[in-house]
Amino acid sequence: MCTAIKIYSDNGDIYFGRTMDFSFELNPELYYIPAKYQWRNVLNTHDIENKYNILGIGQDVSPVALSDGVNDHGFAVAALYFSGFVQYDGLKKDNTSIIPIAAFELVYFLLSQCASVKEAQELIKVIKIIGVEDSITHIAAPLHWIISDANNNCMVIEKTIDGLHAINNPIGVLANSPDFSWHMTNLRNYYNLSPYQFQEAIWNNIKLTPFGQGAGTLGLPGDYTPPSRFIRAAFQKTYTDIPIDRHQAVITCFRIMETVSIPKGVVITADQTSDYTQYTMFINLATREYYFKTYWNNQITRVEFPQYDEKI
Repeated sequence: MCTAIKIYSDNGDIYFGRTMDFSFELNPELYYIPAKYQWRNVLNTHDIENKYNILGIGQDVSPVALSDGVNDHGFAVAALYFSGFVQYDGLKKDNTSIIPIAAFELVYFLLSQCASVKEAQELIKVIKIIGVEDSITHIAAPLHWIISDANNNCMVIEKTIDGLHAINNPIGVLANSPDFSWHMTNLRNYYNLSPYQFQEAIWNNIKLTPFGQGAGTLGLPGDYTPPSRFIRAAFQKTYTDIPIDRHQAVITCFRIMETVSIPKGVVITADQTSDYTQYTMFINLATREYYFKTYWNNQITRVEFPQYDEKI
């Protein structure tokens, strides 16, 4: 399970981030992958050369499988679990003009080739997304993706039984199943939520008053299911004060994500493993700075793209 959001600061910067909630121990690592680096797709059909420098968190499964990342144009991608709704493409070996990309390498592929959401939207039309078993889950992990760029564009990519969908994401939130369109419709069940206090009411000459502050949030779901996390994240990002600078923006991002983060032990899977928030990350799409913290280290770490002297 995971939750992703996009928020803004008062100076115009856009922050894109996610929680990585999973029951498999990922032991995530941060990778820097340079432009012009050449690699071969998992299905061993095409050689690919990176157009852009990339920072991302993932695992080395040859090639690196990134769960999230950003390139030096401020284009960012994150993969989230999407069980029960995915139908990947089949592999047709006789069609060599279309690049087959394993679902778990799509984050890396898009970051290596696209500078914007618009470019990614066009690129996914001419590739095939193939379900390939990975070395962590040992299945073809069902995924969908949220993409964003420094020009305030945001979309969701889903591959389902009725085809490939690239859907505009006006709320700037994504969770897990069901599909994104369902989550957007479900928002209507919570339109009454408000940060403001309810006024007193009179019932049969009896004055009723709230017990305390927060009455406007009565009904905000507090469980860890994907629909509830989606609503909680959408409410928090909508009403949280807009941060006035980059310092406040980073703190605000992580504060919001604390409301959907899962402590270890409170969500146990059918396999008797704990599904918990293994790390939380945010990217400033304007500066390309990567901020993250892990479950066992609450210190926020900042990483930026390496700076090289072009004369060397």
